[in-house]
Amino acid sequence: MALLVIVALGVLAVDQIAKYLVVTHLPLNQFVPVLGDLVQFFYVTNSGAAFSIGSAYTWIFSVLAVAVLVFIVWFARRIRSVGWAVVFGLLLGGVLGNLTDRLFREPGFGIGHVVDFVKIPLLPAIFNLADVAICAAMVLFLIQTIRGIGLDGRKTVRETDPAPESAAEPFVISPSDKSDTTEADTTGRD
Repeated sequence: MALLVIVALGVLAVDQIAKYLVVTHLPLNQFVPVLGDLVQFFYVTNSGAAFSIGSAYTWIFSVLAVAVLVFIVWFARRIRSVGWAVVFGLLLGGVLGNLTDRLFREPGFGIGHVVDFVKIPLLPAIFNLADVAICAAMVLFLIQTIRGIGLDGRKTVRETDPAPESAAEPFVISPSDKSDTTEADTTGRD
């Protein structure tokens, strides 16, 4: 549980510091090359979800974020694995980062716009570090799930169906079957 909290607070701090620097030092809606054309900063505010979907329903995203936050806090007591603590810490930190924007940025409480600023031309979205943490959490979630790692850190072993009895035992002719075939064979010859 401590690792989950440390990861979440680390993600929240890095996200909010980055957003503060963006808001105070970057011009709105202008490209700033970071690594040439590979990575650019493009400061925008987003009232919706990914790709600005649902921009008229900002308050719904705030309510959903609070619900996810409550679920993670409630669920965290079950986590005994370092990997799962990192997964849920990244998710919690990312949710907190974007929720902080929605609660405390303009135009008002619960309907604030999220600060997005990372633009990679190969991707269709402009995003922030909270979004990166959420996506990283989902990748790690898939890895943990595919590997079969439980919340307690133990690898779950899938039980396979036992083979049918007929396939497990080799075909053997019983002595009574043998004598019948032998007599039939010997009486028919000569």
